[in-house]
Amino acid sequence: MVYFFTSSHGYLIYMGKDKFENEDLIKYAWPEDIWFHVDNYSSAHIYLRLQKDETIDTIPKEVVMECCQITKEHSIEGKKKDKVTIVYTDSQNLLKTGDMDVGQVSFKSEK
Repeated sequence: MVYFFTSSHGYLIYMGKDKFENEDLIKYAWPEDIWFHVDNYSSAHIYLRLQKDETIDTIPKEVVMECCQITKEHSIEGKKKDKVTIVYTDSQNLLKTGDMDVGQVSFKSEK
């Protein structure tokens, strides 16, 4: 089951709890979705739904921090660490090829 949250600023946040739900989110992501993940550890995929006129640069910092906290909390290894790096990018920058495992992605471009 995909989970839904509402941020403090009213943004919709979607989360896949396992690799199969993450795969569904990859497949059905909207162009205005921003993807969050713990770098170098397994974690839930978190998607922040922007409005059509918004960009990754206009997201309120509080919303970015909320998404980062949700992402870290839903990483089995990441939540045990004092600090982790959270990566985020436009969903259109995600690269999924046929040889990748279920729920696995890479980037079209490192930003």
